[in-house]
Amino acid sequence: MQKILIILGLLLLVTGLAWPWLSALPLGRLPGDILIERESFRFYLPITTMLLVSAVLSLILWLFRQ
Repeated sequence: MQKILIILGLLLLVTGLAWPWLSALPLGRLPGDILIERESFRFYLPITTMLLVSAVLSLILWLFRQ
């Protein structure tokens, strides 16, 4: 449990330090993401972004378990 908490803390630290570069990535604006805008309504469903993030996280977790 301690090892997991330390790894999560380090991941949060690295993510925080890399945030200026990560925010420049086009995540959330990929083809396949659904955006519907009306006068007083905005609906956003990032399908492609969710699939990409899920695949990357699955690959990382699979690599750590090996």
